[in-house]
Amino acid sequence: MEKKFDRLNYYEMLDLKPDATLFEIRHAYNAALQIYQKDSLISYSFFSPEERKAILGLLENAYLTLINEERRQGYDNELIRLGLLHKTAKKPVVKTPVSIFDINRTQSKCGPIKNAAAVLRTKVMENQFITEILSREELSGSDLQTIRKELAVPLEHIAQETKIRIDYLHGIERDDVRALPAGVFLRGFIKAYLKCLCLEPVDEICRRYMNRSALCGGKV
Repeated sequence: MEKKFDRLNYYEMLDLKPDATLFEIRHAYNAALQIYQKDSLISYSFFSPEERKAILGLLENAYLTLINEERRQGYDNELIRLGLLHKTAKKPVVKTPVSIFDINRTQSKCGPIKNAAAVLRTKVMENQFITEILSREELSGSDLQTIRKELAVPLEHIAQETKIRIDYLHGIERDDVRALPAGVFLRGFIKAYLKCLCLEPVDEICRRYMNRSALCGGKV
């Protein structure tokens, strides 16, 4: 492991300021994942598999703490008590809205994720942004794409796991009616997509997507 990495506080691990917004925390974590994933060319020459696994574990703990307001407040109070954080450096966290049409983020090129189900379920439960999206009455392809990117899952991984042609997956996320299959197939594709991301309840979320597709002239 990189020397003293495990001695850094959570803000230092993610290269964040103590007043970082939730938006900044999410994307700092996703950026860190790209550096330390097993297939990253950046870290391949510097860390052993065991070192990368340990670093990823620390980053996961840092993210799950800072993204949760109650846990973050407790962590900040402890840093202040230890003299590692000044009260003046800690400003109120502003909930910066994230555009659901943020399609220009660089996609991960990593391969299949180990223990994907357990990891993804934890991320979904802890991510308030994803919870907000899933609470909507209707879901678009862009909503699904945003969730996938929040979870840092490459579209290629979903294609590999579900055996769905990637051009269909692109069509789903882009709400491209012309690229979508007939409704009877689309429904199955959406359910497979949701299961791959561990988004539940599958049937209910699928219904919300299909309802919007019908309103938009989709082939349902």
